[in-house]
Order: sequence, then C-alpha cells, then structure tokens
Amino acid sequence: MSGIIRVYKRDEEGTLQFREAWFDEDYSQFVMNHGVVGHQSTTDETDVADAEAAERLMDAFAVQCAEDGYAEIPEEEQFWVVAQYALKTKDGTSRDRYLEEKAKDALISHLAWRGLGIVDRSEFSDSRLNIFCLTPDVNKTVSAIKVCIRGEDLDFTKLSIGAAPFGEETFKLKHSPKPAHSFTL
Repeated sequence: MSGIIRVYKRDEEGTLQFREAWFDEDYSQFVMNHGVVGHQSTTDETDVADAEAAERLMDAFAVQCAEDGYAEIPEEEQFWVVAQYALKTKDGTSRDRYLEEKAKDALISHLAWRGLGIVDRSEFSDSRLNIFCLTPDVNKTVSAIKVCIRGEDLDFTKLSIGAAPFGEETFKLKHSPKPAHSFTL
C-alpha cells in the first residue's frame, strides 16, 4: 500500500487547492480529503472489502488527480515553518516533553485537515523546543499554527514562529510573543 497521496493545483483564480487519499485499515475505508489550502477540508469515506480494493481506488484516484491537473509539490519547492517554545532548561523537562507531544499531535491534525503540509519532526535544542512543519504555504501555516496553539491552550505566550524556504538555514521571524527581530533555531 502506498500510504497517502497528497497533490495540489492552482485554480483559475490562483487559489491553491489540494486532494489527498489513503486507506484507513482500522475502519476498512478508502478516505478522500479535499479543499482549499488553509481551510477545513471536505472528507469522503468509502467502505472497501480489503487492501487490494483500496489499492485499486488509490490508483484510480492518482489517475483522476493527474487528469485534473493535480501534482505533488516537491519538498524543495516547499517551506519550513518552525513552531518554537522557549524553555527554562537546556534540554527540557518532563513537562516540556508533554508539551511537545500535545503540540505535535494538535498540529499534525490541524495542518493535515487544511492541506497545509506535515509535521516533519521536533527537537529540543539550546533551551528551545522546535517543531518543524513542511508546508506549501507559509502565511496560511503561520496563521493556522497560531489558531491551533491558542485553541489547544498550549501556552501561546511562549510561542515564536520562524519560516524559511526548504534547504535554507536562515529563518525569518513570523511571530513572537515579545518584540524581536530574529529567529534562531
């Protein structure tokens, strides 16, 4: 099984649209999710007999998306957006590890249902927790992260957000709880 298919295209007005599909083995369903990037998507589920039937649906989905002009966006054409928390200790505490899991779980779901990419990884580094998100749209992802963190009550006052094109080392500050001019990993 090929996991998830996630593809994008710009419509006539230049709005980025997305489609994705996967086989949910727990419920034996083929799931399609689609919509405008940055907005809550629409989801359709189809019951399937087995993984083989799901594979046929995945193949048909991929063909239809290609015919409709949808394509994957290569990583090198996407951006890193990093949600960062300032910590009281260099390596973080058990409370910080709880924050890491809660924030990652919340962001994984929030970004996915809006076509805003993936949470790639998280790390503790030099008194900071960094959660790396790979996304096709920086500004919508920054807004979505702020909404998600506030909505989950995950200490918004300690959140900074930085962004950079894939492959670049220098991040631009996009959000900070206090006046700041730079973003450091």
